[in-house]
Amino acid sequence: MKLSLKQVRVGVVGLTLVLLSGWAGFRLGQADRPKQIDPQTVDLSLFWQVWDKLEASYLQPDAFDRQTMVYGAIKGMTAALGDPYTVFLPPQANKETKEELDGAFEGVGIQLGFKNGQLAVMSPLEGMPAKAAGVRAGDLILHIKDEAKNIDQDTLDLSLPEAVRLIRGAKGTSVALTILHQDSSEPLTLTIKRDTIVVASVELDWVGEDKNIAHLKLTRFGGRTDAEWQAAVKELISRNPRGIILDLRNNPGGYLQGAVSLAGEFLSPGKLVVKQEDGRGRVETYSVDRQGRLLSQTLVILVNQGSASSSEILAGALKDYGRGKLVGETTFGKGTVQEALDVADGAGLHVTTAKWLLPSGLWVNDSKGLTPDVVVKDDPESEADEQLIKAIEEL
Repeated sequence: MKLSLKQVRVGVVGLTLVLLSGWAGFRLGQADRPKQIDPQTVDLSLFWQVWDKLEASYLQPDAFDRQTMVYGAIKGMTAALGDPYTVFLPPQANKETKEELDGAFEGVGIQLGFKNGQLAVMSPLEGMPAKAAGVRAGDLILHIKDEAKNIDQDTLDLSLPEAVRLIRGAKGTSVALTILHQDSSEPLTLTIKRDTIVVASVELDWVGEDKNIAHLKLTRFGGRTDAEWQAAVKELISRNPRGIILDLRNNPGGYLQGAVSLAGEFLSPGKLVVKQEDGRGRVETYSVDRQGRLLSQTLVILVNQGSASSSEILAGALKDYGRGKLVGETTFGKGTVQEALDVADGAGLHVTTAKWLLPSGLWVNDSKGLTPDVVVKDDPESEADEQLIKAIEEL
């Protein structure tokens, strides 16, 4: 659909003013909204002056796509805040993000974030192409190359949705990622063949000499997590395990309410799970509001550099109350909350609305993650799972 210049002008002003309406995604529940600003107080004359000059003078007038320009303007507005997690998603990118939270998409199988402003791997997904190729949690991604898609781009100043779009692609195609391991000074380039990524949120198996320890692996807090969790816990309870290993390694997070709900499985009603503070003096608290089924079993929680966001909330709350011992490596450190909002025409907005604090008051963010009670490094050259072995020993 071609937009008239008048429609574009009205659309840009309207979107600028109403971007914060919609539904909450990563963060569930609504805070009081700030009043919309008066359009008369916003001087957009420079914006339109530049727009008019571009439309009148740009070398290739046929390439002047007004809808793309509108999206670009909104991307620039969100990028100007300097927060890599506050981003505008055009309709296709918004659709792909929702598919990822539902656990089905095509790509290489990594969750992305930022370390000190640099694009980084929050976690490689188990059994997926990226992990098989040697990608590790905490790796910095320096360059993306895909000859078939004519992509050859450094990642500096690349937004999260743009990085996802460049790395994703059809099953069977390949992308080359130049990465830097945390324990290395030399980058390396890995060529990874994309595949269909279908990720179960919850997996249950049995470990230990007598196979009487439940190994409950939680890979994300997504749209299918609750149903999968209920089925796993039902089986777990029926077998009356000697102990439980809650495995949050390489869990990049997802819906905050999911972390609160699952904390209620292990903590008694009324316990504070997480507190949110925004920049306007508002504070929200989330506490256990149900009777859990796993209140007395001996518990060990496995974490690593790929444990982020909601998984840090869950692990941190269990640690604060002494409910279980943390084993593994220091977590990623993502202590902010984003709302996933639907806006016009299928587009979306992820906006950082608050920081979250553990019951102890600790803010886990950026390079400061959760420190395990028992530090155990995983040896990537070994087939043994040293962290899981240590968790079994602790039980």
